[in-house]
Amino acid sequence: MRREFTYPVTITPAAEHAPGETGFVVTFPDLPEAITQGESREDALREAADCLEEAIANRTRRRMEIPMPSPVEPGADVVSVGATVAVKAALAAAMREAGVNNVGLACVLGKDEKEVRRLLDPAHASKLGAIEDALRPLGKRVRIVIEDAA
Repeated sequence: MRREFTYPVTITPAAEHAPGETGFVVTFPDLPEAITQGESREDALREAADCLEEAIANRTRRRMEIPMPSPVEPGADVVSVGATVAVKAALAAAMREAGVNNVGLACVLGKDEKEVRRLLDPAHASKLGAIEDALRPLGKRVRIVIEDAA
């Protein structure tokens, strides 16, 4: 299964949520806990990137399901997580799909369970190669796509 970590967002004037407020509110239909705002649309989208990263990292830390992004309508606003959080979240999702826990993956990799825990920790600086090695026995691989910025 292919995993992406680019999610559609809904941007609405803040006054619709709280009369008298200024700026814009950003929500993620797929992640109800992810809500942020900014004074301009551009500011709101910058804040949304940080908000999404925190929501995905929190779900990864708490071993919660990370939903697949909803289909994106043409011209809709989207926000992506950074590469590090994306590969760690993908590893957590692959482990969940395979029914493998930290100890089981560590055993397959010939590593200590603490090393697997670090690979899953969004705050820990892990080498991409180590995450790729952990994904391989789960039948997954990393594919990197570089796109033009919107």
